[in-house]
Amino acid sequence: MADLFEEKARDWDANDMVRGLSLGIGAAIQANVILDETMNVMDFGAGTGLITSQIADKVEKVTAVDVSRAMLDKLMAKEELQGKVEALCSNILEQPLAICFDLIVSAMAMHHVEDTDKLVACFAEHLKPGGKIALADLDEEDGTFHPADIEGVYHNGFNRDAFRSLLSRHNFKDIHFMTAHTIHKEGKSYPVFLVLATRA
Repeated sequence: MADLFEEKARDWDANDMVRGLSLGIGAAIQANVILDETMNVMDFGAGTGLITSQIADKVEKVTAVDVSRAMLDKLMAKEELQGKVEALCSNILEQPLAICFDLIVSAMAMHHVEDTDKLVACFAEHLKPGGKIALADLDEEDGTFHPADIEGVYHNGFNRDAFRSLLSRHNFKDIHFMTAHTIHKEGKSYPVFLVLATRA
C-alpha cells in the first residue's frame, strides 16, 4: 500500500498549523484524562509523535500505531521517546494487536479511516474493561478543509451527536465532548473536538 504521508513526513513537525493543533489537543487530553505511570496507552494514527511526545513521560508505555512508515520513522528518531514508545506500522482494523490498553488517544486520524463503525469497534476490542478513549478530530465541515483531490480522506469531520450514538452502540459510557482547538485556515474556522469516554 502506498504511504500517502511519505512526503508530508519530511517537514510535518515544522508546520505551524500542525504544531498548534497538536499542542491544543495534547493540552486538552492532559487537562481531562488522569495519566499515571502504570498506564499502557495506544496512540492511534500517531504520525510523527506530536501527541505521544506530550504524554510518554507520564505513562508506563505508549504504543504508537500508524500505517505510514515514514511518519513512524520520524517519531522513533526522537531521543526523548526512546525506551518509552513502541512503533507499530500496522492496520489494526485488519490485524488486531494481542494487547489491551488502559487508554487510546488519537488526533486527526479518524477521518482517514473509511469505516468509522469498524474503527470504534476496534477501539473497544483493544481496551481493558474500564479503559478510556480520548479522540480528537474535526467537527463536521463543508469539505473545504482538505483539497478536493486529496487521497485517503473519507469524512468531512464528524457530527458530534452521530458520533455519540456510535460510541454508545459499542458500549462506551460517560461520553463527553469539548472543543480542544480551532484551526483558522484561509479565512475559515474549523473546530476540533475531543471526545472522552469509558469502555463499559
